[in-house]
Amino acid sequence: MNDVATGPGVPLPLRFRAGFLAVVGRPNVGKSTLVNCLVGQKISITSAKAQTTRHVIRGILTTEEAQFVFVDTPGFQTRHRNALNRLMNRTVTRSLGEVDVVLFVVEAGRFTEADGQILALLPQGRPVVLVVNKIDRMRDRRQLLPFIEAMSHRHPFAEIVPLSATRGENAAELLRAAQSYLPESQPVFEADDVTDRSERFLAAEFLREKIFRNLGDELPYGITVEIERFEMDGMLRRIAAAVIVDKAAHKAMVIGKGGERLKKIATEARADLEDLFGGKVFLEVWVKVRSGWADDERALKSLGYE
Repeated sequence: MNDVATGPGVPLPLRFRAGFLAVVGRPNVGKSTLVNCLVGQKISITSAKAQTTRHVIRGILTTEEAQFVFVDTPGFQTRHRNALNRLMNRTVTRSLGEVDVVLFVVEAGRFTEADGQILALLPQGRPVVLVVNKIDRMRDRRQLLPFIEAMSHRHPFAEIVPLSATRGENAAELLRAAQSYLPESQPVFEADDVTDRSERFLAAEFLREKIFRNLGDELPYGITVEIERFEMDGMLRRIAAAVIVDKAAHKAMVIGKGGERLKKIATEARADLEDLFGGKVFLEVWVKVRSGWADDERALKSLGYE
């Protein structure tokens, strides 16, 4: 190859490929972990809780041969039928219609009714790569091949790739398999881009992740984060964020005794943001009650939900 892609409009090798790949699956199959693994940097937040990913987040990987734009989608919601979940499900459906390749992620050795509902949504006429994730958690890997064989009869998958997103095991094979289905094209983004999302958006997401992780099973679903101020002061980022909760009782839950839980959440978020941005961050966080926000489409739009 004579030329290397450096950005849109730059001469490229004849067979350079670029395209969008939707990463879909039920909640908690490891979609965001997979995107972070493939991109090589944390851009999507993760936790063991459903509804961790609520927005479409695009992770970008550019190699000498191709540019992959991974579209990390919310897990398709079959419970908690409010406006937020309806919006997330519309987001998943819309994303499926706008990509070149679909990566359908399932958990190794497990196929549920929720998996089947998403499988039924997959568009006709687009290659679907089955990603069998969490193979590192299988007690008996001899069960992997029978599971893959059974899955091959459920849908005409273009490829089937078993892997471990947490360990990066077989991730290169997934890239190789998916690359052949991308169209020959100029890159869409600059070669050093890793996401199309703003720092302001990422600040809200990283803070929300720490809330999810620190509240554990106590976590109320009616909780989100709004960045009220994001300013650059030289190399220092000054960020003011409000944690929005649905009920007054949830406010006390987030703050914790003597404010210790909220302080811990903010400290952990600040550390991650400093790693992400490569500079100092001053982060202020408080909690506000906004009743019914998760079932109010106008409120959802004002909070940045698409």
